[in-house]
Amino acid sequence: DPQQLELATSSKRKLRRFIVIDEVVDELYGSRVREYFEENNVQHKILALPTTEETKSMDLVLNILQEVQNFSIDRRTEPIIAIGGGVCLDIVGLAASLYRRRTPYIRVPTTLLSYVDASVGAKNGVNFLQCKNKLGGYTPPVASFLDRSFIQSIPRRHISNGLGEILKMALMKHKGLFDLLKSHGKYLLDTKFQSYSGSADHRDAALQTTRIAIETMLEELAPNLWEDDLDRLVDFGHVISPELEMRVLPSLMHGEAVNIDMAFMTYVAHVRGLITAEEKEQIIQCMRGLELPVWHGGCSWTLIKRALMERLKHSGGQPRLPLPTGLGVAEIFNDTSEETLERAYKLWVRD
Repeated sequence: DPQQLELATSSKRKLRRFIVIDEVVDELYGSRVREYFEENNVQHKILALPTTEETKSMDLVLNILQEVQNFSIDRRTEPIIAIGGGVCLDIVGLAASLYRRRTPYIRVPTTLLSYVDASVGAKNGVNFLQCKNKLGGYTPPVASFLDRSFIQSIPRRHISNGLGEILKMALMKHKGLFDLLKSHGKYLLDTKFQSYSGSADHRDAALQTTRIAIETMLEELAPNLWEDDLDRLVDFGHVISPELEMRVLPSLMHGEAVNIDMAFMTYVAHVRGLITAEEKEQIIQCMRGLELPVWHGGCSWTLIKRALMERLKHSGGQPRLPLPTGLGVAEIFNDTSEETLERAYKLWVRD
């Protein structure tokens, strides 16, 4: 609307922004964020919060909304800005979707996982009754601003955590991405996904890897943004992992739990004859090379059966298991027997 645009940019009215930032990110970058808004003469409120899986609740959403109400934003021209990891982006997205029924918001991911995963798509939510993302909605951001320089300050384990979601897309949709991870995984961990001139051997692997991961994710999500079709390849690694992750909090990070799920499903695919023993081994070795866990003691057979029952409840009575049928190709299966799953589980535990 030209009138709204003129109002927002005219000198009669000062630009205003409400920003929610993860408290760890605030310690590292908060002074630069404040400096930016001050230099651009933007009236602003910065709310620094602990955004972790343990605090990902409606209480925190209501806390944000109380501060938004106190600041008093214009829901048409003053988007809320979220700066942080996936949990922060999820919480703020839900808060924005609730305030005045829908307030625009902007995502600024600061971890590798949120850069390639939470920044893309429409979902937001919080944990409820010890269930992951049980409350939420589908409200896409008006923009996601991607800046890999944030990633250089996160610990190595967090880089590995993000590589779990990138590997998911590689196994489901893109053998070239899988080959990049096999060849450059250690380099990406060592350099924390920064781009350096003079690293000819690696041909800006960081840029290639993140770009392909996001493009393949968008290919899957864009035609099915509201999940009307429950057959989703992006659910690979997300069948057992929600139950496991919440059960063992805080010992596993999201990407680690996803990888453990993917490792088990790789064995299921092998036992079903969808992939060869050599392909199975290549996948597991790639996971190890990315410093991701391939097994966890908390992932008992009882937990797996319970997780699959939950899956049936929420996916129209079908398991809809995404399984690799090769390297970089996959299909959805509804006919995997319990006997096959148990055989795969025993083989996985033995290895």
